[in-house]
Amino acid sequence: MQEEVTVEKVIDLKGLPCPMPVVKVSKGIKEVEVGQVIEAHSTDQGSLTDFPAWARTSGNEILKTEEDGDVIKFFIKRNV
Repeated sequence: MQEEVTVEKVIDLKGLPCPMPVVKVSKGIKEVEVGQVIEAHSTDQGSLTDFPAWARTSGNEILKTEEDGDVIKFFIKRNV
């Protein structure tokens, strides 16, 4: 059974080229409290490698990734 994730903020990054999705998520994650989750929607295929790398270096956590057609949805928990 999949655990339900409560999303505090959704960030639309569709159409933005690298490195803008990571730049905007890096800013947006600071707008929620530690322990809360943001959902980021990107159409940049590079995000599939960029977001996990950013999460490792920033101390945040990608809870799950979903692909819905051209849109990649990242559920990111703020840990720091």
